[in-house]
Amino acid sequence: MSPRTRKLIIVGGVAEAGLKAAAAIDLKRREADQVRGPKWAWFAGLLINSAGLIPLSYFVFGRRKDSEA
Repeated sequence: MSPRTRKLIIVGGVAEAGLKAAAAIDLKRREADQVRGPKWAWFAGLLINSAGLIPLSYFVFGRRKDSEA
């Protein structure tokens, strides 16, 4: 594996881990009525290797805005 490829894989892994950690912290602190769908399902989705798509979809679609609650 070339050094460039190795570096891209490491950067991608760190980015995904950061997104998952941020989503997990937000889910833990947020009330259940402020989350679209069950919180356990979002937590379970964070365990899947998703190239960052599940944490991003949580931030875009999974959180309710204050006016929606």
